[in-house]
Amino acid sequence: MYRAEFVISENNKKPFLEFISMLTEDEKADIFSSIDLICELKNRGLRIPEKLSKFLRNGIFELRVHHKNKISRCFYFFVKEQRIIFTHGFIKKTDKTPNNEINKAERLREQYYLNNKEL
Repeated sequence: MYRAEFVISENNKKPFLEFISMLTEDEKADIFSSIDLICELKNRGLRIPEKLSKFLRNGIFELRVHHKNKISRCFYFFVKEQRIIFTHGFIKKTDKTPNNEINKAERLREQYYLNNKEL
């Protein structure tokens, strides 16, 4: 069964959960509902639609969540044992995903692997 987890950074912070804490209750619900949908689709062997999630590069994906007046982007990657690891998120202000946000997701993935050497 696929399940979502969150990166713990080198300073013992959880960037994804810190991002979520800044959102309204409705926005949090939107994001967690989308995460649940990704897990459900993967567990059923179904394709995740690009409207919901897009491959960016180097194993990093972007969860796209539309709220009433803004758009959230949350980054994640897959690891063995059917884990979906979320790194962080941001509020989208431009059409293109900024490279610095993708780079941050890649750095957080590296940190995840350092903390979980058995993977």
